[in-house]
Amino acid sequence: MKPRVAVVGAGWAGLAAAVELADAAELTVYEAGREPGGRARCLGRDEDRFDNGQHILLGAYAECLRLMRKVGAEPDHLLRRLPMQWLRQGGLDMRCPRLPAPLHVAAGLLLARGLSWGDKGRLARALDALKRAGYRLPADVGVESWLLRHGQSEALLRDFWRPLVASALNTPLRQASMRVLAAVLRDSLGAGRSASDLLLPMQNVSALFPQPAWRWLGERGVELRLGQRVAAIAPGDGRPRVDEAEYDAVIAAVAPYHADALLAEPALRQRAAAYRYCPIATVYLRYGQSPRLPAPMLGVSGGAADWLFDREALCGEAGWLAAVLSAPASLPPQAELVRAVAEDARRVAPWLGEPQQSKVIVEKRATFASEVGLNRPDVRLAWPGMYLAGDWAHPEYPATLEGAVRSGVAAAAAVKLDLRMEP
Repeated sequence: MKPRVAVVGAGWAGLAAAVELADAAELTVYEAGREPGGRARCLGRDEDRFDNGQHILLGAYAECLRLMRKVGAEPDHLLRRLPMQWLRQGGLDMRCPRLPAPLHVAAGLLLARGLSWGDKGRLARALDALKRAGYRLPADVGVESWLLRHGQSEALLRDFWRPLVASALNTPLRQASMRVLAAVLRDSLGAGRSASDLLLPMQNVSALFPQPAWRWLGERGVELRLGQRVAAIAPGDGRPRVDEAEYDAVIAAVAPYHADALLAEPALRQRAAAYRYCPIATVYLRYGQSPRLPAPMLGVSGGAADWLFDREALCGEAGWLAAVLSAPASLPPQAELVRAVAEDARRVAPWLGEPQQSKVIVEKRATFASEVGLNRPDVRLAWPGMYLAGDWAHPEYPATLEGAVRSGVAAAAAVKLDLRMEP
């Protein structure tokens, strides 16, 4: 007889755990929202649907890609793969060729435009210092402190490091953990060439994994409870409970601020309280003509947005582009923000007029802040049969899709091991 297991939360972490357990357990998945996907899904209805942020994957996202394939979402059809490139209008223009690692980064930096030879040397030395250290730091420090110690210029901070940290960690440079950034660089620029490839969605983000996984789970007889909010997860009488239902194991795949309310565990509550959060604003603009941006993804040096995305070129959404502002210190009123992003767009595509339509989505707690010295929780909770999943529970990654998926896979593996389930 298969053990009874519950997964609470159908974000990317919860879905990953559920997919890994579907064939080995009598499984129930609880999701409070109307759709699966958590903070990385498509919002709205009918024609008024927009991604809750413009998500980027990397070639290094091995677990995301593996589980996409497992549920029938073929990455080659859903993601546009581009060699690592760093395009900043009026600033750094770096395109890494398809050469074996690490030659691809060396060649890209050597041929880069918008950087002085001195800055090219400074950036190369900083990256080499990380590599020689095995991408490990004896003690965690702030990214800004580490960069200044390694002689990075203001031009490098503006056009390379700040956009990188904003995209990867969604945390201001001064507070961001260098140890976390080193883990990201280790698995991307420091790995095989394809690991640093940019994977840009060609469909809405829900179509990448949440919707295919939800269908796949339903086809395997998993009990899917959409729109059901769980009040409490408790240890019960020897078996954990989700509200009044008993299970052999429960995975809480929820954000820290929900874990605090669902799980009355003092040690976890203390850790969850230490997490702080950073917003992401996404501005969608629709024009009466094709944007025809010079690249599907690029930025503007000193611009309002971190990155612009040509949604027509990527997803076939006629006239649309998207702009992302990661961890902004403050946001102006929406009308001013739209005007500023439209000006960024005109800098890279002067033929564009005024946008005909706009949509601004601000996620105030889009990600946890990857700060120095953050004490992450373990996959196993204090009570037997209770487990934790979520990007915040990954031991070293920032709040990324890959971190969420890896945490879900780890939670499922722990359940299988503890319940002695068949692999």
